[in-house]
Parts: sequence; structure tokens; C-alpha cells
Amino acid sequence: MTGTFRVAKAIIAREFLRFVHQRERFIAALVRPLVWLLIFAAGFRAALGLSIIPPYQTYITYETYIVPGLCAMVLLFNGMQSSLSLVYDREMGSMRLLLTSPFPRWWLLICRLFGATIISVLQVYTFLAIAAAFGITMPTWGYLAVLPSLILGGLMLGGLGLVLSSFIKQLENFAGVMNFVIFPMFFMSSALYPLWKMAESSPLLRDICALNPFTYAVELIRFSLYLQVNWTALAWVLGSTLVFCALAIWGYDPARGLMKRKT
Repeated sequence: MTGTFRVAKAIIAREFLRFVHQRERFIAALVRPLVWLLIFAAGFRAALGLSIIPPYQTYITYETYIVPGLCAMVLLFNGMQSSLSLVYDREMGSMRLLLTSPFPRWWLLICRLFGATIISVLQVYTFLAIAAAFGITMPTWGYLAVLPSLILGGLMLGGLGLVLSSFIKQLENFAGVMNFVIFPMFFMSSALYPLWKMAESSPLLRDICALNPFTYAVELIRFSLYLQVNWTALAWVLGSTLVFCALAIWGYDPARGLMKRKT
């Protein structure tokens, strides 16, 4: 048991060290949402009207509306970036050795996932601090209430990244697949516009967005920032997290998964 927790501590600490040393990764994770917040939102503000919908009690600016979606964007990109580095580590880094150790693979993957999620949450709070500096603020207690939602959303999106990394053996292929996952998930969600706006142009597209797990991660964060619980979103995110983690563990199982040929 001591050895198991020692491995967990080492994996999480290594993720933090990599995060500290890779400043470009930290900056890149903030540039994307800030560009949407400070540049694109200025143009969409006049073109996109927003009605009073839960959890909002009054009219809000477009910048305020997209903050939860941009928080989820940080979680999504960091989860995929962490899985991208896992593909490299699996081939020639530390995970190559760890995966051949006597420790259970599911435990190694969960520790890696938790380490990446903690870093993602720190990046989200940094983004929220910068947004507040520009006058885009949330309820004070909402910054604390949103923490569980950020952790759960980070685990879900990081678990999705682990699933993709278990099916892809080469680093170049994973980078390409990321683009086919990240952008559809982000744009086909409620991150940038509410689903009722989509229904006005295409009911089918709205239904597709309603099946997107990323949509529920966004809504879970949105309601939490305003001290409310969206139980439907919570159920979707929790269920998706369990499914993605189970698929990742299966995929990395040498006895059954696609990693069998590599071990």
C-alpha cells in the first residue's frame, strides 16, 4: 500500500514538474480562451442576443456567457495535451517503464489523470483571475463552488484523452486525431451559444449538441459558478467519466486491449 501511494505521489509530482518547466504550454492554454473572450466576444456581442435563461436571473453580456465554456475549453485542451505527452512517454519515456512495473495499470492511469486534472484546474483559475481583471466577474462564492465541477469535468475530458491515446500508437497520428475531436466537441456545444439558438437554425444540430458530453461539462460549470446544481449535467458528466475511464483501462490492458501487441 505504501508503494502504491508513493507511485501516485511520484506521478502527480512529475506532472507538476513538467507543468512548471513547460511554460509555453501554460501560456498556450490561456491564449486560446483569452482570444475568444477579448476579441471574438467583442464581435459576437452585437450579433448574438441572449435571453434570460437559467442560471442567470437577468440579462448578461456575451463575455459573461462564454466564460464557463472557455473554462471547459481549458480543461479540454489540457486533457488532450496531457494524453499527447502520454503517447510519447509510452513509447520512450517514464510511462514505458511504469507500464511494465508490477503496479496495476489502472492505478497508474488514474494517477496520471488526477495529476493532469489538478493542473487543468489551476489553469482555469488563472484564466478566471485574468477575466476578473478585465471586469468579467462571477459571484464571489461561485469561484469556490465551481471547484468540484472543474475537477469532474477535467477527469471526464482527461479520460477521453486517455481513451484516444490507448487506440493510437504514433505521436503524429494522435496530433491529427485531436483536431477531429477537440473542435467538433467545442463548437457543437453550448460553450459559445445556447442550444435554443442552435434549434432556431437546425433542430438536428441542436439534438447532436445535446448528446455531446462537453455540453454538459460546460453547463455543470456554468450552474456551479452561480451556486446552482444542474442535475442532468452532473449525471451526464459523471456517467461519461466512468465510461471513458473504463474504456481507457480496457485499452491499456495487455490481456484484452489494443496495447497487447506492444507488451
